[in-house]
Amino acid sequence: QLVESGGGLVQFGGSLRLSCAASGRIFRIGTMGWYRQVPGKARELVADISSGGNTNYADSVKGRFTISRDNPRNTVYLQMNSLKPEDTAVYYCNGYIQSTPSSISRNYWGQGTQVTVSS
Repeated sequence: QLVESGGGLVQFGGSLRLSCAASGRIFRIGTMGWYRQVPGKARELVADISSGGNTNYADSVKGRFTISRDNPRNTVYLQMNSLKPEDTAVYYCNGYIQSTPSSISRNYWGQGTQVTVSS
């Protein structure tokens, strides 16, 4: 249902743009977000965006990362600038998707995409 793309290896101070596209039967998509996880640590919220465009960021990425969404394309993006080695993690897309007008929203996760920042 959620497929991420755009991860990779980048040098300190570089930029990457992650994309996450929702597919399948979709009536409405609520809040979408990006999380990240490093081995041995809990998954943490990086940023999320409501269906109306309200955004929320982790303090560690404020001013460097920008989340946006293209509702007609059912896609959410994460523009990451001024990347640091501590941003290295697997990044996961998350979204609340309502499949039909009569169904409830379910929470979905993407498969994850690796972001590695070299120093």
